[in-house]
Amino acid sequence: MQFVVKRDVLLKSLNFVQGVVEKKNTLPILSNVLIQLKDKKLSIIATDLDIIFQDEISEIEVLEEGSTTTTASILFDILRKIPSNAEINFELKKENILNLKSENSNFNLKCISTDNFPTFTDDFSGDSIKLNNQKFLKLLNKTKISISNDDTRHYLNGVFFHLLEAHGRNFLTGVATDSHRLSSSSLEIENIGDFDPIILPKKTVFQLCSLLSEINEDVKMQFGENKIKFSLGKIILVSKIIDGKFPDYKKVVPSNNEKTLTVQSKEFINSIERVISVSLDRKEGVKLTIGRDNIQLSVNSANSGEGNEKIKAEFNAENLNISFNSKYLIDIASEVEDKNLKLRLKDSTSPVLIEDSSDKNSYYVIMPMKI
Repeated sequence: MQFVVKRDVLLKSLNFVQGVVEKKNTLPILSNVLIQLKDKKLSIIATDLDIIFQDEISEIEVLEEGSTTTTASILFDILRKIPSNAEINFELKKENILNLKSENSNFNLKCISTDNFPTFTDDFSGDSIKLNNQKFLKLLNKTKISISNDDTRHYLNGVFFHLLEAHGRNFLTGVATDSHRLSSSSLEIENIGDFDPIILPKKTVFQLCSLLSEINEDVKMQFGENKIKFSLGKIILVSKIIDGKFPDYKKVVPSNNEKTLTVQSKEFINSIERVISVSLDRKEGVKLTIGRDNIQLSVNSANSGEGNEKIKAEFNAENLNISFNSKYLIDIASEVEDKNLKLRLKDSTSPVLIEDSSDKNSYYVIMPMKI
């Protein structure tokens, strides 16, 4: 196997690979990337057995076809440090040695035979659903903040996708919750066939966000047995879906919160950031004392002191004291597109609904804290 490729072209592909391969793995082959030269195209494939990443590069000079696997992180690190736009000559010297040459650089990397690399025979025969790149990325960014890290409830470790119909229109809706907060976002889709609800794992969600923010192509989504395939141009991402039942989230979405608090989003975030500075634990609770035309924000840390600040706001009810995890509030407020944040409250212990006036298809729920 021998080929010549521009450093930047290969580096972009290997950058995505880093999010898929496991650095510490009991199976050494899963730390490797498969490099396959066939039909004048270079295929880059990586997997952790739950996700498969595949890219196809045609901007290469093929000298001899073949394939091998080598450590993904080392190859990425070398390419990162080689000057931009440099041409790199790859040559498989022996079955277990891959040689890289570029200007004054010369590397020999250890390889593992491709016979050890996992093979995949997934059938994705159904119709594909086409999604707008930026709209889908927005949906993922708004929901991923609420994904749970609790392994005892694995069915919360991802984003729940399902179809909703409203006013004769179909929406693909994503929901995530860690039981302290909930995010929901929807995008309108057309020509939808059969769609069974799925839970997309956290790692896949973050990998998709990485791809969508770098590649300006619309996404095609296809389903197989317990798997889902995303295609973006020449890149393919296949993922297992979480086997489990997502809870009936609608039960926790408040429908009769009559007290409305409106505050400028950026000012609110900045104020929380300032008062939380006194705390060593960034997840410390922030107490809100809400009046008719202002909010007093306060953080009191037993170890390091206290911080207080007052900002303007509008509230349509009598004074109310309520406390939240400061990180959760900032995460949600940062995803709201409107310049104003609208919180719908009931009392100091009930779930709070947060709405985005600039995106009617998204909302958030956050549980108060006891301080």
